[in-house]
Amino acid sequence: MIAVITPDQARAADAASPVPMATLIGRAGSAVARTAVSMMGGTYGRTVVVIAGPGNNGADGRHAARLLSDRGCRVVVVGTDPPPVDILDAVGHATGGVDLVIDAAYGTGFRGSWDPPAVADALVLAVDVPSGLDAMTGRFDRVLSASVTVTFQAAKPGLLFGDGPAVAGRIEVVDLGLSLPEPYAQWLTVDDVAGWLPRRAPGAHKWTTAVRLVAGSDGMSGAGSLAARSAFRAGAGMVRWSHVGGAVADPIEAVRERLPDTGWSSMVLSDLDRFGAAVVGPGLGRLGPTADEAAALIFSSSLPLVIDGDALFALTWNPHGSPATLRNRTGPVVITPHDGEYATLMGEPPGDDRIAAANRLVAETGAVVVLKGPTTVIAAPDGRTWLVNVGDERLATAGTGDVLSGVIGAFLAAGLPAWRAAAVAAWIHGDAARRCAYGATASDIADAIAPAMASALEGLTR
Repeated sequence: MIAVITPDQARAADAASPVPMATLIGRAGSAVARTAVSMMGGTYGRTVVVIAGPGNNGADGRHAARLLSDRGCRVVVVGTDPPPVDILDAVGHATGGVDLVIDAAYGTGFRGSWDPPAVADALVLAVDVPSGLDAMTGRFDRVLSASVTVTFQAAKPGLLFGDGPAVAGRIEVVDLGLSLPEPYAQWLTVDDVAGWLPRRAPGAHKWTTAVRLVAGSDGMSGAGSLAARSAFRAGAGMVRWSHVGGAVADPIEAVRERLPDTGWSSMVLSDLDRFGAAVVGPGLGRLGPTADEAAALIFSSSLPLVIDGDALFALTWNPHGSPATLRNRTGPVVITPHDGEYATLMGEPPGDDRIAAANRLVAETGAVVVLKGPTTVIAAPDGRTWLVNVGDERLATAGTGDVLSGVIGAFLAAGLPAWRAAAVAAWIHGDAARRCAYGATASDIADAIAPAMASALEGLTR
């Protein structure tokens, strides 16, 4: 995992370090220079412009400039008061251009705005964060977009949230030898996922990892189909799919049960102990007594449970209890809100600090929270938080949330702790989407779950 710390934590780590600042600048500048050489494919005949600000960020850039000059680059250092309007003004328009711009203008503590220069087609290497980017929220007024960002000691939230990912490029985290505080969050990697993925035991049978799914209704049967399909792809040996109203025939492996309009919670509860986990809510509907029945099921069971979609709505519109009463359940719970569902549960949208928002919902419910977004936040009741940003806009299609719920349910049924099931599922879900072509449907992503799991495990064994 890669630690994620706030700008305030980063400054505190710098201040508390027994290592002299000159040494830290040397380490940071050396790392920037190494990445610069790699980006340019060498140093001979290369031209580099370093935009160096007045603080430590600028000092890192100036140290990198000296090292690159020693390696044979033509290096020009320019300041920020004011920066040049066009980077070619710094080197002369007849020189053949600039190969690389090192943005060492402003670091994580910058407030205000600046006017970055035009860089034509030069590569841009940002030092710690792209200058102008709010390192906490990922917001900016004006920013110089980077091809690569070299950030120090730990990632910063603004590189992973808001518009940060669009302007930071590839992120490289460089260890400067500082002692870190407890991270604000942990950024999940494929190595973590590979080590956490469940495996079937040699003596396993279909009931070993059985999932009970309560999902789908008239007009929304596809949600249950997607959740069932993805649960199978993630290793569920059996899926019993209970639905209100009609259901489609896919997947053919699922055992389907039509529920009556009322009184169905007791039917589901009657044999729920045969299953390893349950998923409640995708496409279940909100009309009539559905919310009441869903809530009765949620609060009467101690089975590991995924609450998604319409079951999240049921937590706020039923006579059995509010979201806060989830704390009284004896079994683990994973809830999977998008921003609209979060606002329904908490009475306000998540806001800029999505890590803090997810943890507020944890405090309210006692559940593991999966706050879905371009960077998904997984927050646990013990205070730990994980971030997953392996997915992309291919997830922005109907039904992908149902796929995620099915995967989490399968991992819970396999015996993973709720926080681990949620975190691994979010990563595998995102990786599966990236294996699909643009225009892929949620069914395509469900079918890519098993290959994504296999690929992660292959990386562990190589």
